[in-house]
Amino acid sequence: MKLTFIGIDPATDTDESPTVWVDEEAEDLVFQSYTADDETVATCARTQIPGHSSGCPEGEGIFRVPFRMVPMIREACDVAERSHRRRLAQGGEDVSGSS
Repeated sequence: MKLTFIGIDPATDTDESPTVWVDEEAEDLVFQSYTADDETVATCARTQIPGHSSGCPEGEGIFRVPFRMVPMIREACDVAERSHRRRLAQGGEDVSGSS
């Protein structure tokens, strides 16, 4: 797996480092950030989403990403989208779920 580093929260010191990467092969965004507190996790678990069970499935997590990272997340989305389009142009399968 090759991750493309996009950015790190500029307001953090060396011990805290919310970060965003793109896995261009899988076309996924990869985040490192703060684990959500118990209240946030409980609130998310109570949220009813049509067609889905409540709670957080095993293998998934709830975390917070600082708002100041929005520009980096947008850039990561652009990188992933370019990877997806490049793969389609090379005859790859569309696995995005969009029509």
